[in-house]
Amino acid sequence: MKKRVLITGAAGFLGSHLVDRFLDEGYLVIGMDNFITGSTDNLSHLSGNPNFDFIEHDVTEHIDIKGNLDYILHFASPASPIDYLKIPIQTLKVGSLGTHNCLGLALAKKATILIASTSEVYGDPLVHPQSEDYYGNVNAVGPRGVYDEAKRFQEAITMAYHTFHKVPVRIVRIFNTYGPRMRMNDGRVIPAFIGQCLRKENLTVFGDGSQTRSFCYITDQVEGIYRLSQSNYSQPVNIGNPSEISILDFAKEILQLTSSNQEIVFEGLPKDDPLKRRPNIDLAKKLLGWEPKVLRTVGLQKTIDYFAGLPEEKWYQVEHKKFDDFIKK
Repeated sequence: MKKRVLITGAAGFLGSHLVDRFLDEGYLVIGMDNFITGSTDNLSHLSGNPNFDFIEHDVTEHIDIKGNLDYILHFASPASPIDYLKIPIQTLKVGSLGTHNCLGLALAKKATILIASTSEVYGDPLVHPQSEDYYGNVNAVGPRGVYDEAKRFQEAITMAYHTFHKVPVRIVRIFNTYGPRMRMNDGRVIPAFIGQCLRKENLTVFGDGSQTRSFCYITDQVEGIYRLSQSNYSQPVNIGNPSEISILDFAKEILQLTSSNQEIVFEGLPKDDPLKRRPNIDLAKKLLGWEPKVLRTVGLQKTIDYFAGLPEEKWYQVEHKKFDDFIKK
């Protein structure tokens, strides 16, 4: 019998790529999403695929799946500041109630569960680069706390289910990931810069641009997550690209790749915005035999081509209807 996997957040950027990967690996895949930040466009290519089923559902409500499950991948969550600052309570609920529901389902089905944690659990780090044994520097009551603490709680309850109920768990700490199917309006730096270039706007850099990030292309990220899912390691694992660049230099790189001549303008740095972000991936190398392969310039060109190929009205779209409707509730 084919193995069966449930992927929450399946209509999102990362979730939809994971759906594709598990289908390619021969799994029967059930996707679940409530479309607050996900899009049907990300799954439209799977229409009629007999190995894929979709359930529109909010994971903070009880989850009922008929039949067996071998794996659960919990990727439902707002993942960008523009989202979780607008829906802070839902962000906390999906990290707590949503994770609790997924863990309960894993226990009932005797399934392995992989949860999507984040580099944000390290906060504004005092250790650089960040390895899995670093406990982090997080402001629980700051504007980013709703996301950071949701993910830290998610890790804690996952480990509690592992130690108390013996549920097999996997925890991936995802560092900045990019590629096709990102939302141009999600507030993250790559779609923001590319969108500004396409719209012939000046590029906005927060602070003086000396803060650093490390960007991992989607195919590399999916490969790392898939390998982790197939391992028997229950502790957190960083998956990201250690190639570090300042935001100012990154803006210049985007301008060059898009052949744009706009200016770079500076605005104030948001509160608690991390000044350094770079993963230590020694554990992933040793445990999974994994490291990123896609050069940043190659991945960026693919991402630029994707956004340039979208209908022009999407370059200007601020929100989508599901998100707007949810905000109004």
